[in-house]
Amino acid sequence: MRAVALFPALLPIALAQRSFSELPKSKPPARAEIVEVNRISGPAPHSAFTDLIRHRERFYCVYREAQSHVSDDGVIRVLSSTDGNRWTSFAKLDYPVADLRDPKITVDPRGDLLLTAAARMRPPSDYKFKSMMWRSHDGRDWTSAEEFGDHDFWLWRVQFHRGRGYSMGYAINEPRSLRSYLSMDGYRFDVLGNNVFDKSYPNETSLIFNQDESALCLLRRDGDPKTALLGRSRPPYRGWEWKDLGIRIGGPHMIKLPDNRIVAAVRLYEGKTRTSLCWLEPSIPALTEFLVLPSGGDTSYAGLVWHDGLLHVSYYSSHEEKTAVYLAKIKLPPAY
Repeated sequence: MRAVALFPALLPIALAQRSFSELPKSKPPARAEIVEVNRISGPAPHSAFTDLIRHRERFYCVYREAQSHVSDDGVIRVLSSTDGNRWTSFAKLDYPVADLRDPKITVDPRGDLLLTAAARMRPPSDYKFKSMMWRSHDGRDWTSAEEFGDHDFWLWRVQFHRGRGYSMGYAINEPRSLRSYLSMDGYRFDVLGNNVFDKSYPNETSLIFNQDESALCLLRRDGDPKTALLGRSRPPYRGWEWKDLGIRIGGPHMIKLPDNRIVAAVRLYEGKTRTSLCWLEPSIPALTEFLVLPSGGDTSYAGLVWHDGLLHVSYYSSHEEKTAVYLAKIKLPPAY
């Protein structure tokens, strides 16, 4: 809300004669409000790395279950709910020779659920990581795991746009670089841009596509400097222009609201480590924190769904007695 300066000499006489205490007060700007937060994960010692989608009148939340953050026993749990309150375990996916990490879920052009994750291979193996995918029509029965992308490039998240699948993959070995991928059928992912960024250890990403066909990419970096970047590209999305956001983040994800505002969910490090919601303003560019979720310690990796006028956020945190998955419902302020 813009501040307005009042000059008594220019006010009507009757109003100018009133004391300032009698003048009408402007309303404070509306703020985002946490409607409720519930723990939804089960008894596993470490439940983390979430994603969230709503499809065919149901929510689906996916996350990793393991002994700890870095243990080699990770499996993927699939939960489902109609209302975001009562959750049921629909499936557990494993891969016997690998630790499964950072599951992501979306809907492919055929209308099936597509779940992707990284498989951190147990020795002996000729490589450290490969990206895997599973499909399901109902969230309960899933296909066998299939590889996609390149070995030792971690394809972080798949985003479909006009029937095509896009993903950013980052090298887990030196030299560190970011590679873009394109799929025409949702199965095979070919290299679109071999090296779209290669400074300061680029890694986790989130993509969105605008009505003008431009694409935005929120990129985490863990080198020097550790500040996040915002990338912009135009079709065919081979080249990217990057701008520094001047803030360190982890676990980035973005959603475009029906009114075209962009919300990013990230881990923030300055002061207390936390999972927060931020407004992203691409034209500046700027990332502005507006709501801290109940979180701390080992935390982040949110899923975002807009439904029934509320932003639904899955995330994980260790601020209570163990690392667990939470579902928050957020009421956002109106756009000005």
